[in-house]
Amino acid sequence: MADHTIGDQIPGKAESLWMATTPGTRYPPLEGDLRVDVAIIGGGIAGLTAALLLKEAGRSVAVIESGRVAAGVTGHTTAKVTSLHRLIYRYLIDNFGDGEARMYADANQAAIGQIEVLARRHGISCDYTRKPAYTFAESSASREKIMDEADAARSLGLPAAFVEAVPLPTETYGAVRFENQAEFHPRKYLLGLADRIHGGGCYVLEQTRAIDVKEGEPCRVMAEHGSVTADDVVLATHYPFHDKPGFYYLRAYPSRSYVLGVRIDEVFPDGMFINAESPTHSLRMHPDEAGDIVLVTGGDHRTGQGGDTREHYRALDAYIRSVYTVRSIEYHWSTQDYISVDRAPYIGHISPGHEHLYVATGFGKWGMTNGTAAGMILSDLILKRPNSWTDVFAPSRFKPVTSAKEVIAHGIDVAEGLIGGRLARPSSNVSALPPGRGGIFEVDGHKTAVYRDMGGGLHALDPVCPHMGCIVSWNEAEKSWDCPCHGSRYSVDGEVLHGPAVHGLRKRTIDRG
Repeated sequence: MADHTIGDQIPGKAESLWMATTPGTRYPPLEGDLRVDVAIIGGGIAGLTAALLLKEAGRSVAVIESGRVAAGVTGHTTAKVTSLHRLIYRYLIDNFGDGEARMYADANQAAIGQIEVLARRHGISCDYTRKPAYTFAESSASREKIMDEADAARSLGLPAAFVEAVPLPTETYGAVRFENQAEFHPRKYLLGLADRIHGGGCYVLEQTRAIDVKEGEPCRVMAEHGSVTADDVVLATHYPFHDKPGFYYLRAYPSRSYVLGVRIDEVFPDGMFINAESPTHSLRMHPDEAGDIVLVTGGDHRTGQGGDTREHYRALDAYIRSVYTVRSIEYHWSTQDYISVDRAPYIGHISPGHEHLYVATGFGKWGMTNGTAAGMILSDLILKRPNSWTDVFAPSRFKPVTSAKEVIAHGIDVAEGLIGGRLARPSSNVSALPPGRGGIFEVDGHKTAVYRDMGGGLHALDPVCPHMGCIVSWNEAEKSWDCPCHGSRYSVDGEVLHGPAVHGLRKRTIDRG
């Protein structure tokens, strides 16, 4: 029996397909002090790729993860392994030049092969399958952009072509098609990497939150229950919590997306698909014994600025039902990525003069290849090996035409989060807050983030994000407090769900409303 259209309650498990179909991990936390060659903060695709490549080169490494490895952004991706990043190559040629655009293309193409090589070398079964990828036009107005993108990609040596026919049961106006791209199960892959990293003088450390980095010779990573001393430190935390060097808080912004995992009556075509327009419509299929699951993704918005976030799931539900006959909705989840002001990731030394501190961030929602490329680039830099892609990703770059106005726009958004949230006049009527909802209220003269649980109990917090002082907002779909400035997210009890913040929201006590 088919599900009803999404209403107040979102159907399906509130869990990603990848998390639901793999076992949990139990690597030890850091207790005391440790010495290794390289400390890598962050257990996602960038950090684990770099760690394994460094271990293979004979370096001792420690991966430091605040939660569980492969359970953050990579555990909530749609897992397209492709160098077709919607519409990017004409933009890169126009704003970076042919040479750096080719570096971006080559790095992402190489990443597709690197995942396959590592999976085969280490015997990791991760459902890796080669498929074509499409960016398609949903309107005649986008057709010319699609054709231009195909020409730009071909000029860089990518396996690109413009095609008229798109194998979707909806009206399209042509597409860029990339041959020989791939899909996989990202968590199966990353759990395999982690298993090969841990042991032999190398460590995977879970439930270990890094709270500071002291750079020097050697460097020292400070955690809650110990420290790791290393010659080099990599910040692969999705967004660097140590973001003052390089002014990353001005150069990248957080964006959330939403995913439904659905079963359909029809046969899904061979390929991965994303539209060229807004709102985003992204589709791919993952094989499942009980019937293939189609992942439909979209609803992009800046973190903390999405309104009633349930509406994004409703919009995806309406879209997929306009294309296919939906038999059931099995999963729903959301995810977050950072987008740089000039659309290329930052990979390399965190800033000039910091020779032993490295960063990887701003993957722009294409983290499977950009994150893998980051692991390859960072391992080469640490090993003092040549790498031909570093210029386009160098964090020290500045493209005046592309960056200046975006830095200003992002700065305005941050200022609104800092000032606007403080000037807004919240309600003082906490008693009107229904169960299962949250909001900002005036309580005893102080702005207070209040959530009422289903039993009627109130959970009150100081709404000031400890990262840089912005006021958090309520995320209705995920039942979390989200910072609109830099994307930190917190549970209803104030615990950090997502950095860059390393400290939670302070608790407050209020009378039962």
